[in-house]
Amino acid sequence: MIREARAEDVPAIVGLVHELAEYERSPELCTLTEEQLHAALFGPEAVARCHVAEVEGEVVGCAIWFLNFSTWRGVPGIYLEDLFVRPSHRGSGLGRALLAELAAVCAERGYARLEWQVLDWNEPSIGFYRALGAVPMDEWTTYRLDGDALTAFAKSAEGC
Repeated sequence: MIREARAEDVPAIVGLVHELAEYERSPELCTLTEEQLHAALFGPEAVARCHVAEVEGEVVGCAIWFLNFSTWRGVPGIYLEDLFVRPSHRGSGLGRALLAELAAVCAERGYARLEWQVLDWNEPSIGFYRALGAVPMDEWTTYRLDGDALTAFAKSAEGC
């Protein structure tokens, strides 16, 4: 069953995010807490949404997403931050069902696109996404400012 997340799902979703960090070989970088995720999904200034895959009352997968905006098309889109299904439930169609639900949200609301990133080495996921008809955006390179570089650059705005 695929459904929107509820507040009581937060502990399970946080567990899934930490499992994803382990799978992506970076568990030390994942510091997400239940309080943080609850605020992000259900707080007064919620910035994210989540759909979960539930099997026999247990949350075994999740898709955490937020809106982006296409200036060229003039409408929002969905950016999928995390898609994860526990290994014991992979191959059952839950990942596909989560993505299909997000595609349906896009279609229902007139959103322009559904986008996400995948690690270059994650061949199983790359094959899965290509089988769905998704295409890589090879001509684009992702840039990020974080940590000390973000802090230092932010200071350059002082006095502007």
